[in-house]
Amino acid sequence: GFVFKGRVLGILAVTRSLGDHCMKEYVIAKPYTSEKNVVIASEEDTSFIILACDGLWDVFKDQEAVDFVLARIHEREVVAKYLVEEALKRGSTDNITVSVAFLV
Repeated sequence: GFVFKGRVLGILAVTRSLGDHCMKEYVIAKPYTSEKNVVIASEEDTSFIILACDGLWDVFKDQEAVDFVLARIHEREVVAKYLVEEALKRGSTDNITVSVAFLV
């Protein structure tokens, strides 16, 4: 298969083709994932996960994002929004979706 003008086989948008029976042989619904170990140096017992698309990771290194969240640890309700705003300031040109889940 191929993607032409953002469409699988030039017919259906990539995201819409996931799970589409006719496109099954051309689209694999297994996402690319990666795992990184980063250092959290904090006085508090803080654990969190940053889930984000490449719009964030294009302009943030993993450790930078962790440090960014740690610097704003007392603003948990809005820290994901701050990451999006900072990614825009850094010139990200992709869509940016961020969620920070605090594990306590």
